[in-house]
Amino acid sequence: MPEDKLSGSVTRVTYYNAENGYCVLRIKPDEDALSQDKEGLVTVTGNLPELVIGEYLQLSGEWVKHPKHGVQFKVDILEQTMPVTLEGIRRYLSSGLLKGVGPAFAERIVSHFGEKTIEIIDKHPERLREVADIGPKRSERILAAWEDQKQVRQVMLFLHSHGVSTNLATKIHKQYGNRSLEIVQRDPYQLARDMYGVGFKTADRIAQSLGLPADHPTRLEAGLIYTLNEFTGEGHVYAPRAELINRAAELLGTQREPIEAAVDRLGFQVAIVIEGEAIYPAALHEAEVSIAKLLRGVLDTKESAMLDLPELRFGLGLLALDQRLSADQQKAVVQSLQHPVSVLTGGPGTGKTTTIRALIAALELSGKKYSLASPTGRAAKRLGQAANRQASTIHRLLGYKGTEGAKYNEENTLPIDMLVVDEASMLDLLLTNSLLKALKPGTHLVLVGDVDQLPSVGAGDVLREIIASEVAPLTRLQMIYRQDEGSQIITNAHRINAGEMPVSSKNTNGDFFVDSTDSAEDAAAKVVTLVSERIPKNFKKDALQDIQVLTPMYRGPAGVSALNAALQDALNPASALKVERSFFGQLLRVGDRVMQVKNDYDKAVFNGDIGLLKGFDMEEQTLTVEFEGRGVIYEWSEADQLTLAYAITVHKAQGSEFPVVVFPVLTQHYVMLQRNLLYTAVTRAQRLCVLVGNKKAIAMAIKNNKVAERWSGLAKRLNPAGLKLKPQHFGVKD
Repeated sequence: MPEDKLSGSVTRVTYYNAENGYCVLRIKPDEDALSQDKEGLVTVTGNLPELVIGEYLQLSGEWVKHPKHGVQFKVDILEQTMPVTLEGIRRYLSSGLLKGVGPAFAERIVSHFGEKTIEIIDKHPERLREVADIGPKRSERILAAWEDQKQVRQVMLFLHSHGVSTNLATKIHKQYGNRSLEIVQRDPYQLARDMYGVGFKTADRIAQSLGLPADHPTRLEAGLIYTLNEFTGEGHVYAPRAELINRAAELLGTQREPIEAAVDRLGFQVAIVIEGEAIYPAALHEAEVSIAKLLRGVLDTKESAMLDLPELRFGLGLLALDQRLSADQQKAVVQSLQHPVSVLTGGPGTGKTTTIRALIAALELSGKKYSLASPTGRAAKRLGQAANRQASTIHRLLGYKGTEGAKYNEENTLPIDMLVVDEASMLDLLLTNSLLKALKPGTHLVLVGDVDQLPSVGAGDVLREIIASEVAPLTRLQMIYRQDEGSQIITNAHRINAGEMPVSSKNTNGDFFVDSTDSAEDAAAKVVTLVSERIPKNFKKDALQDIQVLTPMYRGPAGVSALNAALQDALNPASALKVERSFFGQLLRVGDRVMQVKNDYDKAVFNGDIGLLKGFDMEEQTLTVEFEGRGVIYEWSEADQLTLAYAITVHKAQGSEFPVVVFPVLTQHYVMLQRNLLYTAVTRAQRLCVLVGNKKAIAMAIKNNKVAERWSGLAKRLNPAGLKLKPQHFGVKD
């Protein structure tokens, strides 16, 4: 039976599933076609390579009638070709596929050369200078972009046949240039080693398509590294050998024996470190050993920047400063001055900030230099506001700058007498190692945080490990001081932490509510209505600026992915006035709330930073995101560093507070329901917290108080004998 034909250019990528390639497109057909809407667009579906707006397609398939969405074109065969009609050529050139050609220049070029435009650019590019305002530089730039596109298309043709997306093919070409095909064909696993956003599974799919044997040593070693990285992605610093091999054998579909041999080979290559039954990534082993050495050095030093503190002056100054300090708060201040390393922990409202203020006053009274820092920008901003002093992120404090690394390190230490790190529960191993290297001998370190919150997103559990080692004095604040009249947020946070059910506010002026439902689909709909209508109307809050949806999981109707799509449609719907573009299977639109998902030292934006997508430059192939009033420019190939942030995981919200938090809690989330997860979510809310779900799920979370153990050796390295140690003490009187 003959197939139907359809050709045209992509105007919108409505949906793309990166796992199976299922795609829903809107295309502008070259000729009148069935089921065109009032915009003249047709819906196309099928399992396709990832496509971008402006690409020109020739499709074979059939027209089908969807029971809900009407007539659609279902694709069997797709061919990406150059457009042939004037309108098609105009849309193709103005789509942003060619760097240096935006809508205005596309119009001029097509008006001048007509239907021969593609032929002219391809075979006689020197003639571009015939077009008004296209001088030698722009002409050369367009030609270079055209040649790049030709090479990228060659790479794409090869990679598409192996299930690799268009955007990823572009990144591969950007990474390797003309050597792309050679490298991919010789060793596909090099992609996973070299490139952010390319995992083992993508590389393995290419390798298997190329016929690489399943038991090839290169595949086994790459699979092992991927599996070990999975462990560290879960927060572990190392993996037990048996568990690593079992998980890798399942991934690779092979027996244990060849994987055992691959472990030994990688150990010999120093790609991993084998320490007894513990298998470490080399970088994390180095960091853990370094932290233990550096901390022991600080703890055992005879030097202290506080040795010259006049005891009488300090004592009188502290007491005169604030008679309201509790005994525990005074103890925490004194310990910070007496001991080279000290820890202060406590829940919300227990006076950690008041204690920090008192410590700052004592330091300033004595003429001591200090710095305040937090792991994230939002946490640093809150710390600075609360202390009424300058605070910065740890990255900014250390002066990280692109590929140059940190300005302050073991060779150029921070010129301070004390460092106070707030939200220390977020400290991972690598960041802590960089921080400790920058402390000069005698500098005191004070770690402040809520140890009952979730541990760091990155590998390690530094705060808990230091507390467990008992090498530094610990003050735990328990009395609640900060509590607005009638507020239930802080009260409920402490109830949850104590294993008790939270209590809803009794009137509409309250700040803690549970919106009951048992269905994940209903919960998702309620979340969208709460964020887009009910909370803005009843509490006078801005949906984009004030409200943050948190959720335990990525998948499912009430997971991050589905909620982001629904909230994007509700809060920032598609419009002819808003430019949008699909990157790596994700649709981004001007006005979207987005989050950075990896540290980028060149741009000075870090994992977890939230901003607003301000605009696209179709000519330069860039997009601009505003973070805290600062515009940051991304190449399109860098757009995988961004994700929609209408809804984020609780882990990503650590260190941040939001005026309003909406949090779905459902039995379908049972895998992730833990007391510290619910506690962390509730403590992110400043003015209003709404749980959407049911009492059974809330009770499940509260009952599950087993903190997930992270494989780490830091506590053991700090205190090998497990002895009750007396921390180093300097001469300031209690």
